Amino acid sequence: MNKRERFLALLKTQKPIIGMLHLKGGTDEQVLALAVREAELLLDNRVDALLVENYFGSPAQVEQVLKYIKLHKSAALCGVNVLHDNALGFALARSYDLDFIQLDSVSGHLPVQDEPAFDECLARARAACSACVLGGVRFKYQPYLSGRTLEEDLRAGMRRCDAVVVTGDATGQETDLEKIRAFRRVLGAFPLIIGAGMTPENALAQLALADGAIVGSYFKDTHKDTGDVCAEHVRIFMAAVQKARGEHVE
Repeated sequence: MNKRERFLALLKTQKPIIGMLHLKGGTDEQVLALAVREAELLLDNRVDALLVENYFGSPAQVEQVLKYIKLHKSAALCGVNVLHDNALGFALARSYDLDFIQLDSVSGHLPVQDEPAFDECLARARAACSACVLGGVRFKYQPYLSGRTLEEDLRAGMRRCDAVVVTGDATGQETDLEKIRAFRRVLGAFPLIIGAGMTPENALAQLALADGAIVGSYFKDTHKDTGDVCAEHVRIFMAAVQKARGEHVE
């Protein structure tokens, strides 16, 4: 089973929760120490996968965290999102044999005349990389420039990734249930991931429609992206997810 198959198999069975590592800190050493601590808290409390992103950190710090995870947490499913540099994201996914890569937008963010070049570049990158691609459509902070309908953008997105990611307008903001429903109507059985704003209160309704979620802000001690991962918040959240999965909650 290759990396893409491994991740898609998880999507089909568990409605996985992907914990975000935002790489907060000052020096490289501080960033790594906090990322290691947060990764352990997430994994110890049954989060299914880790996603390393240069939200606060640098691409070099992303790589140092990936190197640590692959050396010391090799059993963990792990992915990467290098903001503003898809090519580097694919390169890191290949170098560290990652399970998945997140791209903030795979459709809708470009004028139609620019799409053939994007299509070709993305197809080459995917062919050279075994990682599953999680692709945003109408994603937070991304422009809408295609001029196409949502259905047209989603169908283009389905050709370019292995799972579509849906969000609201901002980090930590709840993703509107009607938007999730609209995506699901077009996607059918194609994998759909909630990319922002999931909480214990909305997890049941959202996971009834989606196949998994990426969670960052709720896990923090402040419930904001600037905070630090809090074990109690992770436990509370994952208990709600267990209910959504139909599992027994201890």
